[in-house]
Amino acid sequence: MRSLGLCTILLLLLLPRSVDAQPTARPDSVSPPVTRSWLVRPATVRVAVPVVLVAMGYASRNENFLDELKEYVRHETHEKFPRFHTSLDDYSRSAPLVASYSLFALGMKGERGIVPFTACFGLAHALNTGLVSNLKRLSATRRPDSPTDLSSFPSAHTADAFLTATLLHEQFGRGRPWLSVAGYGVATATGAMRMLNDRHWLTDVVAGASVGFLSAETVWRLYPVLARHLPGHLGQKLLLMPTYAPGGTVGAVLVLR
Repeated sequence: MRSLGLCTILLLLLLPRSVDAQPTARPDSVSPPVTRSWLVRPATVRVAVPVVLVAMGYASRNENFLDELKEYVRHETHEKFPRFHTSLDDYSRSAPLVASYSLFALGMKGERGIVPFTACFGLAHALNTGLVSNLKRLSATRRPDSPTDLSSFPSAHTADAFLTATLLHEQFGRGRPWLSVAGYGVATATGAMRMLNDRHWLTDVVAGASVGFLSAETVWRLYPVLARHLPGHLGQKLLLMPTYAPGGTVGAVLVLR
């Protein structure tokens, strides 16, 4: 259960460190101010929901209603799209990342510079890859199209797509909602294509999206803390280099000169 433990660590990292103290009521106040419990704060909800979805997907390995649900969705999908096949999902998984660097090239200002953004991508990609590979090994879930292939859960393509979409949202989408919609739209389409290609179950796709989102959010929010412990001029010694891998994966690496 080491991967589930990693998900728990993600939850603890993103939860508020302490509950805010209730503000003192003004003398002329009719009633004391209403404060929200940390259990219903947005930061808690946005972490707890993906963690629960990953846990549910993991539980679908056994014979239960979740297993029946994913079988039903697969049956309905292939009844409506019996001849669907595309390799576009091999490329769309990286589309939000390509869009981010294209916006940098066009001079668009974002939340952080290109070096911090690339560092966030590298760290988030490493965390995402570790979680996905360990979950695949622990769950040993058969693929819909190949019962002998036990690497179905979770979907790595979908995890990559939602990781890059989340970084696009954090970097450029705060003041430009259309970019966030486009990024998450492409990520959702990637997950849908994995199901239509009969490579993944619904639960694989949902869990992959959750892992990718959590990986990006964890690194994005912890990076400022890590950056404060780096030497002041380290950014001037870093070289950004694009990388390409079989299957259409596009990425980047930082080289210390």
